[in-house]
Amino acid sequence: MKKALKVSLLAVVWLSAVSLGFGGSIFLTGHDPDFHASLGGNALGAQHINQDAITFITDPAFNPFVATAHKFLFVESSISPPSGHTDGINGLIASGYVSGVNFDKVDASGLNNALNHLGTTYDGIVVASDFGGILTQAELDILNARSNDIINFLNAGGGLYAMAESDSGAGLTPQHGFFGYLPFIVTSAQLNQGESGFTVTPFGMGLGLTASDVNGNASHNIFTATGGMDVVDLDASGHIMSLATRSQITNGGVTPEPGTLVLLASGLLGLGLLRRRR
Repeated sequence: MKKALKVSLLAVVWLSAVSLGFGGSIFLTGHDPDFHASLGGNALGAQHINQDAITFITDPAFNPFVATAHKFLFVESSISPPSGHTDGINGLIASGYVSGVNFDKVDASGLNNALNHLGTTYDGIVVASDFGGILTQAELDILNARSNDIINFLNAGGGLYAMAESDSGAGLTPQHGFFGYLPFIVTSAQLNQGESGFTVTPFGMGLGLTASDVNGNASHNIFTATGGMDVVDLDASGHIMSLATRSQITNGGVTPEPGTLVLLASGLLGLGLLRRRR
């Protein structure tokens, strides 16, 4: 009886750790919904990707900074958009977010200072796409150089949402370093394709996404490794389009995954109840 109670209590501890927020919330995608939320064939679907991703990284049940910092930091250049690009702020506004209220847009000139306010002014980071949006190498280099600060922010419960990075279109990130501001290796590859036959995984459905959200526009990179993150959606060939996680972050990846924690906690709880019945 005592052993069963101990197992049940352990399960509660695991579940409590998950509910209080275990590490950072990260959502990466090869889509560029900062562009398509205001332009393109499926604006509503792109808006849903933005909304679900931002909701995921700023969920107050997991992100403790939401209680005091009520804005996210939107990272994008201020250059005149080349052909095939647009200012990604338009996509955020079309998705229902108000500049100066829900987020601040910052380019390379103010990015270092803005990153000093993670967890105080900002509860999350949203990084524009480099094709569709106008993220440039200047912003990407600063993000990569401040990786340790971003790691600390994430492991304290902060959130990060980043859109396609591939140097496609006008070639705004020619020195690469895609997603290099993350503390683990996420292997991405340039792949420009129309969105047709894309599918959402059960994990992605749990975030609120549907197949209609991830089809009908265009995407610009795929992921060839997960780094321990969960797959959100796949293209028609089975390539990984988006990844997400809530976990502690290490240089080798994310561990343990909260999905695993929930399963383990549920299993322990069930085992404890079974033993109590016996």
